[in-house]
Amino acid sequence: MKVGFIGLGRMGAGMAANLVRAGHEVTVYNRTPSKMQALVELGARAAARLADACQGDAVVTMLADDSAVEGVVFGDEGVIHSSSKGAIHVSMSTISVALSKRLVAAHADSAQCFVAAPVFGRPEAAAAAKLFIVAAGAPDALDTSSPLFKALGQKTLFVGNEPPAANLVKLSGNFLLASVIEALGEAIALVGKAGVDRHRYVDLLTSTIFPAPVYKTYGELIADRRFEPAAFAAPLGHKDIRLALAAAEALRVPMPFASVLHDRFLTLLAHGGDALDWSAIGQLAAKDAGLGGTRGGNA
Repeated sequence: MKVGFIGLGRMGAGMAANLVRAGHEVTVYNRTPSKMQALVELGARAAARLADACQGDAVVTMLADDSAVEGVVFGDEGVIHSSSKGAIHVSMSTISVALSKRLVAAHADSAQCFVAAPVFGRPEAAAAAKLFIVAAGAPDALDTSSPLFKALGQKTLFVGNEPPAANLVKLSGNFLLASVIEALGEAIALVGKAGVDRHRYVDLLTSTIFPAPVYKTYGELIADRRFEPAAFAAPLGHKDIRLALAAAEALRVPMPFASVLHDRFLTLLAHGGDALDWSAIGQLAAKDAGLGGTRGGNA
């Protein structure tokens, strides 16, 4: 496919590279031009302007938040104004349900297709094409996008014809991941203060009752107190919990623990944790227990 890729952060760079390796004709765009160089060397084309990345069969966006997506989509040289009729916008960012609904309507008004396809996986999974993709949209647009999904992930899960459903599923998943991180942090602080080796404790948990990868990944990060460099920065985690709460309010679904997580992220950020991985909320319990702070890799 002839595809544009917008957003070359820690996730996007690996994803765009996998599209190139799969044989797609990829045009990349990033606000920081230097981030395009490695992909150009791999075989991608660098877009001099945002509009130049919107001239193909599809354009993929992988951006940090609603504001970034809005700027790329609705700007004068953005996806809406620069893509042709019938083109597909595949949004792989974690965005609000409300923005997803706006994007559906805006693309329909421009005779374009919108597919929501947010992903589960950290940067190493993106680089290895091992992402889990949650996709929703019109069946024909999903079929057309399937070669892209095949190049980017190990499995694509389709959740219906309405794109906002995929965004809601992604937000609910990140809520669950953050819940695991907080619970692990509290449990590790509890046994750690009693003198139990926290690394051996994580090994015990992940080899018996909690063998899921999420427990191993985040349990080891918390036990190691290794929160830098951030694979998924704390402000993004805070943003996702806020978006989950906003969706819950719109649907009148109480989520008490999401409110707890919101305050935990706010506490982390108030103590200067902006550069830390979102798993650093798992160290707050240790700080509360008098076992240490949250800043730095070994705080």
